[in-house]
Formats: sequence, C-alpha cells, structure tokens
Amino acid sequence: MIIKLDTSLFRLSRAKDESLKKEVRPLTKTEWINADRIVMAVLFLIAIVGSIIF
Repeated sequence: MIIKLDTSLFRLSRAKDESLKKEVRPLTKTEWINADRIVMAVLFLIAIVGSIIF
C-alpha cells in the first residue's frame, strides 16, 4: 500500500545552499599519528576479543 509522505517536513529543512559549510583542512602529522595509534589499539583489542570468543 502506498502512503503519501507528509511534505511539511521537507519545507522545514534548510536548502543545501543555506547550510553551514565546514572548512576542510588536512590533518597534521601529529593528528595522523594519534589517529593511527587509536586505530591500531582498537584492532589489537578486537583481535584479542575475537580470539577469546572463537
């Protein structure tokens, strides 16, 4: 059964031109190192938990 969508929600949403544009900046070397450490720690913990479960 097809239900007609309530279009009032679409009127309340902002147009894409009006939305705030975030400035994209590249990560610094220290930010990359910190992100890499976090990813490696998470992968290490997943490997440990996976080996315990299986």
